[in-house]
Amino acid sequence: MRMDKSRAVECPAERLRAELLDRLLDGYWAPGTRLPTERALCDHYGVGRSVLRRVLRELKERGLIVQRVGSGTYVAEPAGAQRPSSFNLSDISPAQIMEARIRMEPMVVDLVVANATSEDFAHFDHCCEQAEAAATLEEFERWDGALHQHLAEATRNAFFVHIFGMITEARSSAEWGVLKKKSVNPERRTRYQNEHRALVSALKQRDADEARRLLTEHLMNVRTNLLGSL
Repeated sequence: MRMDKSRAVECPAERLRAELLDRLLDGYWAPGTRLPTERALCDHYGVGRSVLRRVLRELKERGLIVQRVGSGTYVAEPAGAQRPSSFNLSDISPAQIMEARIRMEPMVVDLVVANATSEDFAHFDHCCEQAEAAATLEEFERWDGALHQHLAEATRNAFFVHIFGMITEARSSAEWGVLKKKSVNPERRTRYQNEHRALVSALKQRDADEARRLLTEHLMNVRTNLLGSL
């Protein structure tokens, strides 16, 4: 993140708002880019969490950023550029989603291994912890999705972030939810959690071949449990 300390804005909150607006409007951050963490922004601008969140809320209301639970704050896509109007996520079946995931998600492993930071690894761990502590299947599914979405974000490639965001959104469909409820029992959920932990461990070790193998195996297991043998 480029931090310009030369701006002569007396109020820290106004300085925060002005500099974030500059970076959002001048294209310094590309659409889909994850902003620095709340802690990093608070420390740099000398503001509290309440002030930061008020500014972020204003930027969100202006359509400049989007916030994803368990993931972070991202630069929004330009109006009208997010998806062609003829494209409808409800037309995509769970079978198509899984086919796309099995083919695409292993592709990001090399970029994750090359570009992921200690902060990314901490976020992977946090997603795993929250999924394991989830009291409901819906909550588990949300953190499961957050982990896979953050794999794309750790590539530092806006294209992958955008595509995986569409997959995450498609997973929120009613049809997906019905199949998930039918397919996930406590034993399978535990297996998924263990597979996530093994994947994160391989990524931390920068072992791309092992991470790719584990991710592919995990996705194949999910597809079999969700749809049966194909």
